[in-house]
Amino acid sequence: MRGDASGRQHDWLDDDAGPVVRPYTVTGGRVRPVTGGFDLMAFVLAAPGAASSPDAAHLQPEHRAILAMAAEPVSVAELAAGLNQVIGVVRVLLGDLLAAGLIAMHEPSTAAHFPEDDVLQAVVNGLRAL
Repeated sequence: MRGDASGRQHDWLDDDAGPVVRPYTVTGGRVRPVTGGFDLMAFVLAAPGAASSPDAAHLQPEHRAILAMAAEPVSVAELAAGLNQVIGVVRVLLGDLLAAGLIAMHEPSTAAHFPEDDVLQAVVNGLRAL
C-alpha cells in the first residue's frame, strides 16, 4: 500500500496496480504513428542535441525517455521493453519524434538478403536426417 502526503494509506493502490497512465492517454488516443512504420527490429538513434533542442521542450516524459534510451542505437522492441509500454504506443511516440526530426530510424535488412526458401528447406531436411 502507498500513502498520500498526509501519511494516510490507500487500500485501492498497491504495487501491482500497473501503470497509472493508460496507453491511450500517452498517445492522445492515436493508434497509428504520424510517420514511419517502425519494424520491431528497426534501430532508432536520437539526433545530436535532440534532448536539449527547443522542439524537445514540449515533449511528454515518455518522449524524453525514448530520447535518453536512443542516445545509442536501440531497437524498437528494446524501447518498448525498456519503457514498459505496448509496441503500438511506442510506435506512435516514435512517429512524433521522427516528424519533429529528433530521431533517425534505420530499417533492418530487406528480405532480398535472406536465403531462398529451397535453401532453408534443405537445411530443415538435413537437420531432420540427423
